[in-house]
Amino acid sequence: MLFFTLVPVGANATGQEDSFWDTSLEELGQIRVVSIASGTETPLDKAAAITSVISAEDIAAMGATDLDQVLETVPGLHVNRSDQGFSSKYVFRGMTSSFNPQALVLINGIPATTMMFGNRTTAWGGMPIKAIERIEVIRGPGSALYGADAYAGVINIITKSSKDVQGAIVGARTGSFDTHGGWVESGTNLDSGVGISFILEYQETNGWRETIERDAQTNFDESFGTAVSLAPGPVNTSVDQLDARLDMGTDNWQFRAGLQDRRNMGTGPGVAQALDPNGRFSSRRFNTDYSYRWQDVTDGLDVEARVSYFNITQEPENDIALYPPGAFGGAFPEGFIGNPGYKERQVRFDLSSIYSSFNDHRVLSGVGAFWADLYDVSESKNFNPDFSPKGGVEDVSSDPSQVWMPEEHRVNYYIFVQDEWQFAQNWQLVSGVRYDHFSDFGNTVNPRTALIWATTDTITTKLLYGRAFRAPSLNELYAANNPVALGNPDLDAESIDTFEIALSHQVTSDILYGINLFYYVIDDLIIATPIPGRTSKEYQNSGKRRGRGAEFETTYQALENLKIIANYAYQYSKKSNGGELVGEAPNHQIYGRTEWRVVPGWFLNTQVNWVGEQKRVAEDSRGPLSDYTTVDLTLRTEGLWRGLDLSLSVRNAFNDDVRDPSPYADPIPVPGDFPMPGRNVIGELQYHF
Repeated sequence: MLFFTLVPVGANATGQEDSFWDTSLEELGQIRVVSIASGTETPLDKAAAITSVISAEDIAAMGATDLDQVLETVPGLHVNRSDQGFSSKYVFRGMTSSFNPQALVLINGIPATTMMFGNRTTAWGGMPIKAIERIEVIRGPGSALYGADAYAGVINIITKSSKDVQGAIVGARTGSFDTHGGWVESGTNLDSGVGISFILEYQETNGWRETIERDAQTNFDESFGTAVSLAPGPVNTSVDQLDARLDMGTDNWQFRAGLQDRRNMGTGPGVAQALDPNGRFSSRRFNTDYSYRWQDVTDGLDVEARVSYFNITQEPENDIALYPPGAFGGAFPEGFIGNPGYKERQVRFDLSSIYSSFNDHRVLSGVGAFWADLYDVSESKNFNPDFSPKGGVEDVSSDPSQVWMPEEHRVNYYIFVQDEWQFAQNWQLVSGVRYDHFSDFGNTVNPRTALIWATTDTITTKLLYGRAFRAPSLNELYAANNPVALGNPDLDAESIDTFEIALSHQVTSDILYGINLFYYVIDDLIIATPIPGRTSKEYQNSGKRRGRGAEFETTYQALENLKIIANYAYQYSKKSNGGELVGEAPNHQIYGRTEWRVVPGWFLNTQVNWVGEQKRVAEDSRGPLSDYTTVDLTLRTEGLWRGLDLSLSVRNAFNDDVRDPSPYADPIPVPGDFPMPGRNVIGELQYHF
């Protein structure tokens, strides 16, 4: 189920039984848990952050097939789509932008972030869920332990190990939008004590093909007196996904490897928001890590070392038409074509420890280094730097005056320390600080503190403060020859200070609720700002923002066979200089789910998600984007017949018109906003050997 947990959020430390990196926030969310550091039970009221934990069982109950569908159930987190190829945006507490670098996504505690854009790549292509054991979501700042980009929130995806996969499972899926796929899970424990698990999942889909009535080329047609726009026409949302995960290890060491391969990935509304039905990208993300634990190095001291490697590619599969054939008065009869690509590799090393022999103190500390290299930057295009046409599509990858991005690198060193001090029976103070040095933009220091009061046996009250930072992406620092925005090597990191008051109450064994109030201030916000010249914008540190809000969630075991889960989130954010609303995120969200065991082995789950209206940025004269409600139904079995199980899900059952906000420009490229999927059905069949 979905837990409201208040837990310590260390990212780099170790324990006596498991790595602190892999500490289950779900385990910490129980009434009494085993302390990873000391091996002694610690009550929940000793914890120091607000999280939601979603287990594999929750994911099955939702009927989810993709990470985005799971994350939309978290209070204070809204999932929508970017204008950049419809890549997913994880909007915490109203903090949003085109590339969405404000949310840090970890896979098994290791960032899945590209230095190129500060996000999961613009060719993310979704993430299937069969390899996921649980998802841990931390709302609010986490840079004191997680470092760069743990800014608005942190999403930690824990994949399955041999403890979670026993025997073998094969499954198949089919559904709307010509969606077909299958998966294999296998796990075993060898006599040597080594556990091994392997999971392979494949899916292909043509995607939803909802219609856009007007696009960016429509505006140019009206200026040039042409009629070459492909609007009205469908968005381009096809994708083929191949995901593989290998996990092996013992109590002292662990090795993991993962592959996320995306092919035939459509451009959504078009790279420049002009429909491109034929454009396709591919992306491949490969990661591997190895960790080793030394337990009881000396009395009360555990140490862990970890090294990891991450490689990301993003390349066009064919010519990408920024604007269709005949664009700009016929100057580009084959279309205005630009084919950017890049590769990036990252190496991380972390050394961390927990020391628990001080009276009433537990000290977490760590040091580490990170190296990222942007290489094989490529581009072919049929236009010159002044946007005049070339004779045809030319490879300009080796020409610094024309290629979209120079090859760059980044080095980061860090050190952190955190102390958990129980200074009275019902009081705990958690305080920590992290120092980071970056080779390209300098230093940053990020503290955190939490005062935790076990008010009664069933009520916990907390005061929380944290500072976090977002590192400027390589694109924001160095982008060149870009028709949209230029990089600025003088950028500083964004910073955010967040204050929270939180309360959780276990009313009875069947009823739990929690409420959290927050207030934040953002400094040195990085924005593409208008400048004179051929390129209209440049990234600059510009202004402040302030936000406030509240999140409420509850779990109620109404009957032995009926559970109700619900949450509500409110946020209000504005620019500090003019007091204007930030916009492009809902101010109100409500989510509810019922889990009903109809008869033994059969479950019917209903979830309702209401997203309130979304106001525009101050410059945008369009009215607010209307609210919408989606209803999802899932009927599934557990232990139906000799290892065979079924699942049938209907999403957006009442076919509500769901729209995500299109960004503002003058003129507005897609004034009717971005259409999301209507009613769709997915069925699954799996067999457990």
